[in-house]
Amino acid sequence: MTNSGALELPSRRIRAACTERTVTVYQAYGPEIGDHAIARGAFPESWSRTRMTWVKPSFLWMMYRSGWGGKPGQERVLALEISRAGFDAALERACLSHYDRRVHADRAEWAGQLRTSDVRVQWDPERDLDLRPLPHRSLQLGLSGWAAGEYADRWIEAVRDVTPLARRIRELVRAGEREEAAALLPREREYPVGGRVRRSLGVSSAAP
Repeated sequence: MTNSGALELPSRRIRAACTERTVTVYQAYGPEIGDHAIARGAFPESWSRTRMTWVKPSFLWMMYRSGWGGKPGQERVLALEISRAGFDAALERACLSHYDRRVHADRAEWAGQLRTSDVRVQWDPERDLDLRPLPHRSLQLGLSGWAAGEYADRWIEAVRDVTPLARRIRELVRAGEREEAAALLPREREYPVGGRVRRSLGVSSAAP
């Protein structure tokens, strides 16, 4: 399935391009960091391991966030293939960035999780080819502390420059060639997670 925006989808499902070993996430950087990562498959020393870094399994949400790679400081759109083991470990340790009464017993429980977790999850509206919000949500994963270091130093298996792809899809959309644009989107499908992760992150239940 592409990320082109079917309307009747469960509100919160993790969707990603993945293989048996890796999950693809997206980030956008300026040339100093982006060109280094593209050339060497790793971040430069200047990349901060002390700040929270947000990765996005949704290509179109990354296009929304970066303006198709056109915003200052986001001119290089990277597809980073990271190990599924690392991605799963991050999800296991993750806490929602906002209190959700459907997930947490009370605000005190959520605040306690927030203080001790180095991984955050946000559910933001998925985007269509025009970057308009859709009814279902896309996962963002924030990594800090242990998780940021593991991501940068151990989880990344490959880095690809998808800036040309972003620009090509944008050109096709602007030209009204929507089918051609949709055909170029990375194929993203539901990513399987266990029951504990589903409960702790508020992942939508399977249809009966």
